[in-house]
Amino acid sequence: MTDIPVSHQHRSIPSGAVFAFFAMTFAITWGLVSIYIFAPDWAVSAFGEISGSHPFFFLATWSPAISAIIVVLFFSGLAGLKGFFARLFLVRGSVMWAGFIFVGIPIVFAIGSLLKGGPTLAPVPAEGSGALVSLLFMMLFLGPVEEFGWRGVAQPILQRHMAPLWAGAIIGTIWGIWHIPAFFLSNTVFASWSFLPFLLGNITLAILVTPIFNRARGSLLWPMLFHWQLINPFWPDAQPYDTWILVGVTIIVVWWNRDSMLTRKNVATEVVPGEGRISQ
Repeated sequence: MTDIPVSHQHRSIPSGAVFAFFAMTFAITWGLVSIYIFAPDWAVSAFGEISGSHPFFFLATWSPAISAIIVVLFFSGLAGLKGFFARLFLVRGSVMWAGFIFVGIPIVFAIGSLLKGGPTLAPVPAEGSGALVSLLFMMLFLGPVEEFGWRGVAQPILQRHMAPLWAGAIIGTIWGIWHIPAFFLSNTVFASWSFLPFLLGNITLAILVTPIFNRARGSLLWPMLFHWQLINPFWPDAQPYDTWILVGVTIIVVWWNRDSMLTRKNVATEVVPGEGRISQ
């Protein structure tokens, strides 16, 4: 293969970079949240009450993306970072998975809510439906941004060395543990949740999004839309039934796609598109 001119090259992201990614992700989130856990009075007086709309909450949520950007910039430079962000605009994928994201996930929440005697849609708040729409767009800049890290850096690197099923399970476990400090904050939604079912849900979701990610050949668009649907404020509270339904769906998906989930054939392994084809 002809070497790319030096001026147009970017270095590939080494596999060891995943450890730096995880370390920075935990350091940012746990560092910020620990201020409110260990010095709550001082933190509130200095920075204000923590909540889901607090700037620190956004920074803590964005830590996987921030860490991913640092890793890509360090190893691959601005050219690599540009290619990394370009993965967000790759529309490739399948109609089946698009249907699951836009239709299947809402159905899961509706069924789960009905099983616990709830509504099929979240109740409209006193402020009106406009408040839900505003929250919907705010959510677009919270959870989905995490995918720059989980599916942007961690998934392709881990899939260089293991089958997608195990890569997804590892990311899901780390993803769940990463949330632990939020369970000690009284002003966040996590305060009323139990951690072990939450961890199981994280592992389930990380495995479930894996075939979506690989079918789209590394696109970040579909994992982000998947994540957005999971926190869509229009869907009702369906816990714990939504988790159990998704566990069942994930088992079926893994079995149905066992050839691609249990082998490394045709998996996405590039953090920066084209890095595997560039001479080092």
